[in-house]
Amino acid sequence: MDLVYESLFIGGEWVAPSSSRTIEVVSASTEELIGRVPEAVEADIDAAVASARAAFDDRSGWASWEPAARAEVLERLAGALDARSEEIARRVSAQNGMPIRVSNELEAHTPQGVLRYYAGLIRGAVLDDVRDGLLGGRVRVRRTPVGVVGAIVPWNFPMTLASLKLAPALAVGCTIVLKPSPETVLDAQLLAEAVAEAGFPPGVVSIVQGGREAGAHLVSHPGVNKVAFTGSTAAGRQIAETCGRLLRPVTLELGGKSAAIVLDDADLGANLENLFDATLLNNGQTCYLGTRILAPASRYAEIVDTLTGFVSDLTVGDALDPATQIGPVASARQRARVEGYIAKGIGDGARLTTGGGRPARLDRGWFVEPTVFADVDNKSTIAQEEIFGPVLSVISYSDVDDAVRIANDSAFGLGGSVWTADPERGAAVAARVQTGTIGVNAYRPDPIAPFGGVKDSGLGRELGPEALHAYQTVQSIYL
Repeated sequence: MDLVYESLFIGGEWVAPSSSRTIEVVSASTEELIGRVPEAVEADIDAAVASARAAFDDRSGWASWEPAARAEVLERLAGALDARSEEIARRVSAQNGMPIRVSNELEAHTPQGVLRYYAGLIRGAVLDDVRDGLLGGRVRVRRTPVGVVGAIVPWNFPMTLASLKLAPALAVGCTIVLKPSPETVLDAQLLAEAVAEAGFPPGVVSIVQGGREAGAHLVSHPGVNKVAFTGSTAAGRQIAETCGRLLRPVTLELGGKSAAIVLDDADLGANLENLFDATLLNNGQTCYLGTRILAPASRYAEIVDTLTGFVSDLTVGDALDPATQIGPVASARQRARVEGYIAKGIGDGARLTTGGGRPARLDRGWFVEPTVFADVDNKSTIAQEEIFGPVLSVISYSDVDDAVRIANDSAFGLGGSVWTADPERGAAVAARVQTGTIGVNAYRPDPIAPFGGVKDSGLGRELGPEALHAYQTVQSIYL
């Protein structure tokens, strides 16, 4: 076991945990024990929230700093993460199975880009404005930080998704208690080290690794003013119920079952790299992926053959091998979930064209062969429920109206894509899809634009200038 930690990062300090409980981390590729950290319990959450509360209520504290001063600390945090980028990528891939080529690109560098983006935004943000009143007099409208934020992030992109909450919340002057997923706690230790190095005032950031009980306690804690959550729709509903009862603002970025609409003029063979990123990135463990491939009936067999050949040739292997394109899923539980959906697809009559099992040459690790199903009915379980693994379903449509209807026939609405030789035509089709985000001939979220879903895919938006508003409250002063 390489990495053993004894302390939690609470209130800007490394402190002894309140219990002897620990989280043991197992490699997704080898099933070997690679690390251990203390598990936060309710008393640790209480201490973190109390510290965040005191830091926020301090009249000369973080919330009162000039935006430029807060921006400087965010930039120092980005620099501290730069110095740890290689180790961040290694730890993330070892824990959740993300191919190292992906974690080197995203987890190792995206958080810093997000932090620097919000540092730049807050420097130029207008926090107060005075308006001429319609009834005489004037009105001063103030934007102030909402307070203490409880943030919960999942295991699939742990560092990136943490930054989507940390950066805008800290930029506007909130304090934050971050709870990582128990599957990815070793990278969170590096994040805590970087926070300590950046020079935040005590209490502004705490990072408490814990399970569902710790998360539930954080969400319902009376000292928390706002909750930000990324994870499953089922967990999001429970959090929404709690926040609704407490009248507590909440941002929920939840699951997806997005459609990749292949138009009749598309040349998929010339765009396979972008298609891979939009449908199979991170072993299919990405919320926005277009795992429903909608193909025109006139070209259905050809597109199925193209996808089958492409997916069959993907390199499956250890997440830390630079040649790997598909690594293991994150846990034994997740593999069982994916295999259950594959069995359901076969049982419901879909045609398996490639994959469907475990790679014969890999006897350790939680591997699932990348899988393609053809002849899939959009009403079937594998077309309607989020699998969160390397499984694609190819669905036939008759014309563009039918494709849009099928794309919208889903409880989710997070991502999606349209593939075509005519980008303007693609954009017109994309605008008809009921989703929070969608791409044309590619899909990659950009920090400058709001990200989030509709329907069962969540509430609110992250990224873009809009994310700043999610961590602010508005006060009107009538003059």
